Amino acid sequence: MSRLEIILIALLILSSAFNIIVFVYARRAISVLMTASEELGDLQQMINTFSSHLTSIYEMDMFYGDETLRGLMEHANSFVDQMETFNYVYQLSEEAPAADLEVEEETEIEEQA
Repeated sequence: MSRLEIILIALLILSSAFNIIVFVYARRAISVLMTASEELGDLQQMINTFSSHLTSIYEMDMFYGDETLRGLMEHANSFVDQMETFNYVYQLSEEAPAADLEVEEETEIEEQA
């Protein structure tokens, strides 16, 4: 083998190893991002549920006008607004299931026809 062939083979091996490392790293980074996205989506859902539950309690005749509940409700609503700034993060994990639902709906419609 000539010296040029040895250099090219070494570069090929280094390039292949680098590409494999980058692929594994990117896959792991995407996995972590998707997990964080799902967790933020769950947190947003729990906060929305809490806020609506607090609003329904505040609107009851027994508690209507209670300053403590009103302050808590305002705080919960401001927290919901603050969480909406992370909307782009937790929607990453919601896009894939939505596409799956469309495929399932189309399959059901075709089966009914």
